[in-house]
Amino acid sequence: MTQKITPELRQWIVAQAQAGHSAESVLESMKASGWDEDVALDALESTLRSHLDEQAAAQGLPPAVPVPEPDVDESPLYLDGGDRQVAVLSVMGSPRVVVFGGLLSDEECDALIAAARPRMSRSLTVATKTGGEEVNADRTSQGMFFQRGENELVKTIEARIARLVNWPVQNGEGIQVLQYVPGTEYKPHYDYFDPHEPGTPTILKRGGQRVGTVVMYLSEPEKGGGTTFPNALFEVAPKRGNAVFFSYERAHPSTKTLHGGAPVIAGEKWIATKWLREGEFK
Repeated sequence: MTQKITPELRQWIVAQAQAGHSAESVLESMKASGWDEDVALDALESTLRSHLDEQAAAQGLPPAVPVPEPDVDESPLYLDGGDRQVAVLSVMGSPRVVVFGGLLSDEECDALIAAARPRMSRSLTVATKTGGEEVNADRTSQGMFFQRGENELVKTIEARIARLVNWPVQNGEGIQVLQYVPGTEYKPHYDYFDPHEPGTPTILKRGGQRVGTVVMYLSEPEKGGGTTFPNALFEVAPKRGNAVFFSYERAHPSTKTLHGGAPVIAGEKWIATKWLREGEFK
């Protein structure tokens, strides 16, 4: 007999969530009561998502949108990047963070640095007041942008990232390469565009909100330079070839995606950043 997801079941699931029970314990209770696991999972997922959206709306938060998402539900040790197997080193639910091992080869790291070095200048940030760019005292690195698909190396890396996080290549901004020397940093910030800033509508015309970020480490400083998530008390070490991915389903601090590039204490740090948009980035 087909099991139906009734309004009463949804009310019960919400009540369990409000009482502080984990999704895993609610699922086990449903299975113990005779619910098919697939039906129970569907009921949990759809009900809790709807409940969270209603809570967010009641608090005046922006609506949630689809985001890039690596296939890590079954805790794989590796993901298929198409042309390369990439290790999964760490996974966090809130904020949504996945740390990849060996996303880039040593040769790719060297090639990106060599191609970027002649084009470096003081890094800019998006000017949310106007929709343009500006020098920001919080960001003291040197940087440059590759155009999307600018050369074969860039195309290869972009295709690998798209496959790993299940997001279209055309929804990505161009790869930005940054260089940090001792004393330079990028203080904690959010990557999404603040909906309340006057320049944001202009920025969003090029592809919608940012919904995900990939930071790739091209070199290793001797000390410092990690990617920090202050709200999660979590830091990713800048290990050459590795990368950290994080997503944010709404343009709001509730995503806990406040992050920064800690000051380099000794040595030099090179990174490559890829921002992912809701739609095609033009």
